[in-house]
Amino acid sequence: PASINLYAATFEDKDVIEDAISDYNEGKDEMSQIQYTDYVGLMMSSVTKIINTITYVLIAFVAISLIVSSIMIGVITLISVQERTKEIGILRAIGASKRDVSSMFNAETIIIGFTSGLLGIVVTYLLCIPINLLVHHLTGINNLSAILPVPAAIILIAISVLLTLIAGFIPSKSAAKKDPVVA
Repeated sequence: PASINLYAATFEDKDVIEDAISDYNEGKDEMSQIQYTDYVGLMMSSVTKIINTITYVLIAFVAISLIVSSIMIGVITLISVQERTKEIGILRAIGASKRDVSSMFNAETIIIGFTSGLLGIVVTYLLCIPINLLVHHLTGINNLSAILPVPAAIILIAISVLLTLIAGFIPSKSAAKKDPVVA
């Protein structure tokens, strides 16, 4: 025979067949060896490579957007510091320490980060409803659903707060260093 096709019922059976062929091929010359080709495995590895590539591209876009948004939060906080120079001067004049002024701006950036993270999570949960309806309609697979697990949502909110805190750190320090007399 030129070829024999074996079809495994499960992935475990496929591994057993592959191991049996490998055991048979040990010590045989190349002409006597059985050639094994797993078409499903080849297709799955190709699909996995494509999905991984798309994932890496999306991660790059997210990283760029996080950097840009962090810079924008820093700029907005810096503008807030510049616009509130008189307020900073009054606070310092009535006894607020540099740490108090810095903490005030840090608290504002934390609130901004928490609010924006929470808003992003709410929008994601709301968008999951029509996306799941569309996916179910197009594929006919009702078990295939886009979800955002609650622990992941909490982690995303924490990342949002951390990034805004880091972005607002330099402007809050510049606000704390303002001379009360000049402000």
